[in-house]
Parts: sequence; structure tokens; C-alpha cells
Amino acid sequence: MNSTCIFALMNFLDEKISAYAEDHTTEESKALHELNRETNAKVLNPRMLSGHLQGRVLSMISHMIKPRLVLEIGTYTGYSAICLSEGLMEGGMIHTIDINDELGEIVKKHITAASVSHKIKTYTGNALDIIPTISETFDLVFIDADKINYSNYYDLVFNKLKQEGFILADNVLWSGKVLEDRTKMDPDTLAIDDFNKKVMGDKRVENVILPIRDGLMLVRKK
Repeated sequence: MNSTCIFALMNFLDEKISAYAEDHTTEESKALHELNRETNAKVLNPRMLSGHLQGRVLSMISHMIKPRLVLEIGTYTGYSAICLSEGLMEGGMIHTIDINDELGEIVKKHITAASVSHKIKTYTGNALDIIPTISETFDLVFIDADKINYSNYYDLVFNKLKQEGFILADNVLWSGKVLEDRTKMDPDTLAIDDFNKKVMGDKRVENVILPIRDGLMLVRKK
């Protein structure tokens, strides 16, 4: 199954329920709306965008945590970084990494339009190489990149996460494919299932999967 088909299967709820939820959720800002529109018009696989409902969830979580430092693995077009920036404490910063240098201009354009360029530091390259070079301790980490490396990202960031810090991981239900027999799973699904099992078996954390869009794992470091 190709990525387009996978993202077409992301919604688990009835369309009317999903629409009702969005209609009764605080609207995205004008800057986010424009980013949403441009991503859907110009970028491959726009369903990768966090979008209105999940974006408001990310913003709400950020407001509750009030992080000083956030690490995001997987910038895409910058929507989730802007949402997470809304709850930063004064002087806070988001470090966001993406391997795709072709999206850099869209990211820069829209974080500037959202007036948060001073809150977001972007990196282009392989996150596995970049993460070890960032000498910060983070309050919140958001993992939303290649699924094969979710467990590797978790291991890399864990010691960079402060006690009582949080990890968020997107796509942990992977269009429901995590319910398949493991002998029939493709590599990405196996990696997501392995990640979910890894977190469940980690006694250093507490975790919950929120069935929002494609599944959002919330992890607290004890």
C-alpha cells in the first residue's frame, strides 16, 4: 500500500462525527489556515499535516505544560511547530528537524507570517545525526517523522528529556494496520507496533494513546 492510500485511511471516526468535533473546536489562526491551504494545494501527501483538530490538541497540551524547550522530529511544513509554539513559556524555543530541504521556504514563510520565527529554530538533515549535537534538556518532544526510526528517536531523546517531561508520538495507530497479524505487517507497521510495545514495557514512563486522527501517544517520564 502506498503512502497516499495509507493517509486516505487515517480517519477512524464517522465523517459527521469528525466534522462535528472540528465545528466545536476553537478555530485555527489565520496564519495556520493559510499554511493549511498552501500545504493542501502544493505539497505531496498533505494529509501528513497535523491540521485543525490535532493542531488544537497540540496547542492545548503545550499550553498545559508551558514548556521552555521543545524538540520536534519531523517539521513537514511547520504547522505543528507553530501550534506547539503557542504554549511556550516566555523566552521558550522549539528545535525542529526535517530531512526534506525542499520544504524549507514554505516553513520559513509561514512561521514568519505567524510571528513566531524567534521561537522556532529549524534544522535540515537526518535527525539521527542532528539530535546528538543539540545540547539541551527538553520539556516536550514531538516525534512525527519516518516510522522505521521511532524507537531509535525515543532512545536518542530519552536522556535529553527532563524528569516529568513529555514525549508525543504521532501516527501510532497507523490507519489501524497495527491490528493486523504481525506476520502480515509491512516494515512501517512493524516499526510502529514495536515502538508502542517498547513504550508499554518501559517502566520509566506512563503513557496513553489518544485515538485522534491516526493516533497520538502521550508519554510522561516519571
